[in-house]
Amino acid sequence: MEFLRNSFITLSVIPVVPFLMVYFIGMGLKKDRKSTFLLAMDITTVFLLLSVSALFNNIFQSGFGFYLILLIVLISAGLIGGAQNRLKGKVDGKRLFRAVWRLCFLFMGVGYLMFMFVGLIKYISQAM
Repeated sequence: MEFLRNSFITLSVIPVVPFLMVYFIGMGLKKDRKSTFLLAMDITTVFLLLSVSALFNNIFQSGFGFYLILLIVLISAGLIGGAQNRLKGKVDGKRLFRAVWRLCFLFMGVGYLMFMFVGLIKYISQAM
């Protein structure tokens, strides 16, 4: 159990590793680039959520990072669901979840890069 916990933490620190692992394993098994890429995105989103929330907490010295991300995800789900309802007259839960999850991957990827850069600058400035 300790090995599984440590592996999860390690993959959360560098979330590009699980993306590449899933992508290359999927390419070896399926040979379908699009579905393999989307699966890698979906799995990596979990690691990005944890990583970005930890980086947020570290940079801003708070414990609110995960809850802020969760709040933003819920608000975006409400907005996308409202747009779906206006356009089509109904909300397709599966498509809504998929859209929010993939947007989460995009924004968490950008957030990860931004917070890593800010955290690195903060660490270097404190060391001097």
